[in-house]
Amino acid sequence: MLAEALEQIQSSPSRRAIYVRVILVALAAIVAVKTFWFARVGIWGFRELADFDAFHIVAQRVWLGDVGEVYRLATFGKMQADAAGGTTGVMPWTYPPQFDLLLAPLAFLPIGAAYLLFTAVTLALYLVTLRAIARENFSQLLIILFPSLAVTIGCGQNGFLTGALIGLFCLNLQKRPVLGGLALGAMVIKPHLAIAAAVYLLATRRWTAIAAAATVVLVSSLVCTFIFGPQIWSALIGSVKESTGYLDQGYYQLFRMISAFAALHTASIPAAGAFWGQVGVAALALLAVVLGALRGPSPGFALGVTAMASVMISPYAYDYDLPILGIGLALALPDLVHIASARERSAMYGLILLAGAYGLVLSTQVGQQVAPAMAGFALIAMLALLLRWLLRAEAAVRDGSTGHLPRNALHVPD
Repeated sequence: MLAEALEQIQSSPSRRAIYVRVILVALAAIVAVKTFWFARVGIWGFRELADFDAFHIVAQRVWLGDVGEVYRLATFGKMQADAAGGTTGVMPWTYPPQFDLLLAPLAFLPIGAAYLLFTAVTLALYLVTLRAIARENFSQLLIILFPSLAVTIGCGQNGFLTGALIGLFCLNLQKRPVLGGLALGAMVIKPHLAIAAAVYLLATRRWTAIAAAATVVLVSSLVCTFIFGPQIWSALIGSVKESTGYLDQGYYQLFRMISAFAALHTASIPAAGAFWGQVGVAALALLAVVLGALRGPSPGFALGVTAMASVMISPYAYDYDLPILGIGLALALPDLVHIASARERSAMYGLILLAGAYGLVLSTQVGQQVAPAMAGFALIAMLALLLRWLLRAEAAVRDGSTGHLPRNALHVPD
């Protein structure tokens, strides 16, 4: 059974160390190869653009003074074609201007060096944060997350940064709520992934963290307005509206998406029906957050549920957002051995592996654009498991436990 095989690794410190070293070397090798790929060295002189190419273009436009133009798909598409030296797939830009400002220093480096700096720094930050949360479970998590980490490295996306921010939020919230709130406020660069954490703060009445997060959002918005002008916000709103239409029409790589919307839409359900399916899944995900906050077996497990729910709410979520799942699993693992059977834990680990590996494998295959978004179905199944465990924990409380549940009261025989 997968759970028993993975958890067996934990029995020996030397074995854990070997797995960690091997996986870290493999990740470093992937980063090195992709650095040459982005730098267009050798056989990669002519290639399609990837996500980090868009990041680098935006960084350059910040210094050219016309970053607002990247929010117009026709204009940004021409910029991408010029960067590719010909026709290429077009990527719309819907990031808040705070992310534009964060990317700006990368414009001073060639594309390959900029990719290496961005990916190495954010990957290191993510791994350090994950290690601080996971402790002795770090090697097990690296194995489960390896496909998701490889996907994120491959496209040069910001999944490591957002994963680290959610991890820092969870790591600091209990004893350093201001730092936790500041980390959550920095998620303004990708606000749809912070909804679950915001609901958790409201449910637990963490007013200090809420104030800190709100301050980051407000101050950073004022700075962006001062630097880019107030028109940057209307440009962002216009781009979001335009991109929503493209999402409905299936112009995105839906097979790489991890949302319920993508899963249902690629299963031949019309966009309107898939949207309402997404609404239902998002509501259940937020219900899981509230249940975890109010009736969960421990604060760590509740925060783990919150982190995992973060990627289940928005219809616009990709496989490169999956590192956040690793943060959630790291927080939940200490309780999982008591509230979930080995079969259930195996299912959870397998679903995370599937979600990360699916887009990575399929992106090399013909016919990928019409493939189902299996990662979305995997996350729906994960949500069902989380709700099952939370309801099981709540039932144990109703049966006579008080305060935090005793570990043995939640044990589920295999």
